[in-house]
Amino acid sequence: MGAAALRALPWALLLLLGPLLPGQGLQANASRDSGEQPWGELGGITAAPPATAQEVHPLNKQHHNHSSDGHSKPRKAFPVLGIDYSHVRIPFEISLWILLACLMKMGFHVMSSVSKVVPESCLLIVVGLLVGGLIKAVGEKPPILKSDIFFLFLLPPIILDAGYFLPLRQFTENLGTILIFAVVGTLWNAFFLGGLMYAVCQIGGSGLNHIGLLANLLFGSIISAVDPVAVLAVFEEIHINELLHILVFGESLLNDAVTVVLYHLFEEFANFEQVTIIDIILGFLSFFVVSLGGVFVGVIYGLIAAFTSRFTSNIRVIEPLFVFLYSYMAYLSAELFHLSGIMALIASGVVMRPYVEANISHKSHTTIKYFLKMWSSVSETLIFIFLGVSTVAGQHYWNWTFVISTLLFCLIARVLGVLVLTWFINKFRIVKLTPKDQFIIAYGGLRGAIAFSLCYLLDYEHFNMRDMFLTAIITVIFFTVFVQGMTIRPLVDLLAVKKKQETKRSINEEIHTQFLDHLLTGIEDICGHYGHHHWKDKLNRFNKKYVKKCLIAGERSKEPQLIAFYHKMEMKQAIELVESGGLGKIPSTISAVSIQNISPKTLPEERVIPTLSKDKEEEIRKILRSNLQKTRQRLRSYNRHTLVADPYEEAWNQMLLRRQKIRQADRQVRGMLNAYLTVPANKIDSPTMSRARIGSDPLAYEPKPDSENLPIITIDPASPQSPESVELPNEVPKGCGGLPPSPEEDEEGLVMRPKEPSSPGTDDVFTPGTSDSPSSQRMLRCLSDPGPRQEPEEGEPFIPKGQ
Repeated sequence: MGAAALRALPWALLLLLGPLLPGQGLQANASRDSGEQPWGELGGITAAPPATAQEVHPLNKQHHNHSSDGHSKPRKAFPVLGIDYSHVRIPFEISLWILLACLMKMGFHVMSSVSKVVPESCLLIVVGLLVGGLIKAVGEKPPILKSDIFFLFLLPPIILDAGYFLPLRQFTENLGTILIFAVVGTLWNAFFLGGLMYAVCQIGGSGLNHIGLLANLLFGSIISAVDPVAVLAVFEEIHINELLHILVFGESLLNDAVTVVLYHLFEEFANFEQVTIIDIILGFLSFFVVSLGGVFVGVIYGLIAAFTSRFTSNIRVIEPLFVFLYSYMAYLSAELFHLSGIMALIASGVVMRPYVEANISHKSHTTIKYFLKMWSSVSETLIFIFLGVSTVAGQHYWNWTFVISTLLFCLIARVLGVLVLTWFINKFRIVKLTPKDQFIIAYGGLRGAIAFSLCYLLDYEHFNMRDMFLTAIITVIFFTVFVQGMTIRPLVDLLAVKKKQETKRSINEEIHTQFLDHLLTGIEDICGHYGHHHWKDKLNRFNKKYVKKCLIAGERSKEPQLIAFYHKMEMKQAIELVESGGLGKIPSTISAVSIQNISPKTLPEERVIPTLSKDKEEEIRKILRSNLQKTRQRLRSYNRHTLVADPYEEAWNQMLLRRQKIRQADRQVRGMLNAYLTVPANKIDSPTMSRARIGSDPLAYEPKPDSENLPIITIDPASPQSPESVELPNEVPKGCGGLPPSPEEDEEGLVMRPKEPSSPGTDDVFTPGTSDSPSSQRMLRCLSDPGPRQEPEEGEPFIPKGQ
């Protein structure tokens, strides 16, 4: 009895206090009597109503089962198996669509023969057409790709994957070309296409006369933008070279700001009764607000994500989540203010990546990489499938004139825009864009789901021609994806366009790349030209000095760029080795006994290196860090227009010219001396032969009377009287000074006199000498042309007889 009483006590207390508890019996009865349903459907999911107070109390069950007249109601059997599809309809259908997309993608890659001919995007659109046709044949209404689902859930993963893994070096080096194609090219396509379509509508007949200029310009702004999803799907399969890939893909990313501005601009202008000049100026300013505002929002969120990753060393599991959440918040914040969400996503991914990768673990880095690739691939597959389904399910209005004109003018505008802009760009590019490159850029301007979703957002009240616009846009999308996407690969092979080289970047390439960057920066400093290398070096110095210290934790903030790249490459190779199974044969655990049994190989004795203390090592690192890689100093740059004139420059030039003349004359004198003063050496006779010759003809060998007055030439290389130190004005041969030769000079011939010392205070170089006089010039001509030499007669003695 005691145990039963204890068990019944809680129920008795609950029964007594039930009417007194707020929100139980009174409120439940009131809501039931009033007939209101406190819990309704939310998003297609029906929830069960809350339990009332009488249903909560088990003692009230008897009162509920028995009626007032004493008769009991029939009791239902306990449901063993039930079906409630409405409860799981939305997540179940989403899972089925994703599963269908993955199966189609897997089947496409299994059939290699089909993948070589048909791009993946074409096959997925065909699958969507088939699925939409089956759903419609069954009698159900196929789902349509709504704009909110596309812009808020399917597009962000693709843009984040492209922005986070963007090849930043190629993007920045070709940023000017990309901006010209994205801004000027998109404006040209929009206005050219809109103007021509307005002319077609005016002369096209009664069905097109009601379409005004603003509606055609709005249509041109929607269809003119290159779609990044379609470009990624096609260009990654043909493996085009890095330059063409970054030009077309960069254009598709950056033209989003122009498309958003033009779309909202013409949409608002269509509602105005009159468009003023102020409206046009504000629309022009909105372009800078939308583009730069999106970039600013992305940079702010990227810096916040990098700063947050600094404190995740103890919680490595949530590191990838910060990257996804901050990037998605940047996109949503930009869309909140009608800014460019694509620009915000790209900016956040580019800014956060170097700092986040320095803070997070390698496992988190691998998670981010593969999750982004998986997410973007699934989103891309769903986009193309839903394009096919929406084509079957949507309402269409076909007008041959409008559709064919749209397709034709799209191709003409793209070709003309690329040709004109490339002609202008090549005037400033070092690496010119060849005609083959121009053809690939023009042919790769694909349209996709962004144009379809923007057109789907149009309101029927203001744009009753939306169905015709949708039909024309779907036709252009199918033509660019099927025709251009299927033929671009054989055209690339036919034109022999350079393809992407799948090579791994080495440490040697990184060293040479940094060396060339420093070299070009130094050249720009010397020339006084502030190019992109100058500003890149300024940004790198600011990043290293301030930003890294705030956003990177630990010693990684002071690590040189080359060492950081080496660690990154080393870890990447280790991950690839593990993934490929290269370390599969290595045992996971090795016992200490087995390690001791391994006989180590005897190594030769090495030179003992003295150990340094930690303070000494830190001091050496500080000295190297503060003195190495000082490529930019605050030096005066070279400019030939600002140089100060040197007063001695002309005098030095004259001195150099005079020295050059002296060397030339010296060489001529040496040649003359070799010709006139060099006597062929006769064979030395024996004393007996000499006495015989003198005895036979003593007069022939009689010495000359005045031979004692002849000068004796003694050549001493070390003395100042040597030919190297004899000046030309002191070597005056007979008959060349302008005066008749005297008898003494006729007998003496060439006389070499020593140089007279110059008087003190005179300059040997700048004082004009005798070599500059006209007589000296005539003397030089005499030396250069001595005239014909008389041949000696036969039988004439070597030394003539004295008179």
